[in-house]
Amino acid sequence: MQAVSAQRDQLGECPRWHAETQTLWWVDILQHQIHHHHPASGAHGVIQLEEEIGCFIWRKTGGLIVGLQSGLAFIDDLTNPVLRPIAAPEADKPWQRFNDGRCDPAGRFIAGTMNGRKDDSYGTFYQLDAALNLRQLVGKSWTCNGLAFSPDGKTLYWSDTPIQNRNIYRCDYDVETGNVSNQQLFFHVPEGMGRPDGATVDSEGNYWSAQYAGSRVLCISPQGELLRNIELPVTNPTMPCFGGPDLKTLYITSASQGMSEEHLAAHPLEGAVLAIPMDVAGLPEVAFAG
Repeated sequence: MQAVSAQRDQLGECPRWHAETQTLWWVDILQHQIHHHHPASGAHGVIQLEEEIGCFIWRKTGGLIVGLQSGLAFIDDLTNPVLRPIAAPEADKPWQRFNDGRCDPAGRFIAGTMNGRKDDSYGTFYQLDAALNLRQLVGKSWTCNGLAFSPDGKTLYWSDTPIQNRNIYRCDYDVETGNVSNQQLFFHVPEGMGRPDGATVDSEGNYWSAQYAGSRVLCISPQGELLRNIELPVTNPTMPCFGGPDLKTLYITSASQGMSEEHLAAHPLEGAVLAIPMDVAGLPEVAFAG
């Protein structure tokens, strides 16, 4: 286990492996940044935005689609990151922002919002198709998180991060229509193990969930059985993804927000992106079809 770079994020999130360029991408939400890192050469770049960004994915036609504080937008030219707004479904709730998101196997972008105030205003996942039609999907949680799909695309997973819940859900998913049904509890994180944050699914169908404030990543079988409990040298891991030439490196973002200078000096990996060799491969990310 090692740090990918010397970068220390305040709130690292949304790691994504870009197979064509063999680069790892992720965001620092609080710094309004998108990072991209080439592990083989050590080359590192930053795209600076002017607002918080929770998630992103590449587009088949080039550029990115991003989930922001203000809504969903395109970035057409990564060397000149001008936002081209698509939709702002929660413009009447300026305290909310987009958090977790990725594409389904058909290339629809699904992104969830979160309520930083933790009051009775909930977040939800939205689904955007290639024709830019937007609809609500699942959610109603304080922090929509943990979005991932089974290898066949027929199961959608999501979680709610606050300590009052700690639940991970599974739903039946129709890739052809994008419809969701039959939501049920998939796994409840036991007290003392952290709170379910971002997640990914490997090629065998196991669900890997970062446990914020739990210093660990949990690997859960499709049947809801805890298979692995990997302890980490960071307090707040936020999301895993599989990358590397064979998709057998587990990358994990983390957060250092709210930590004292004394703590950070004593724990140099807080806020780092970690890399762990694995014996199982992940799944490639699907680009947005629009």
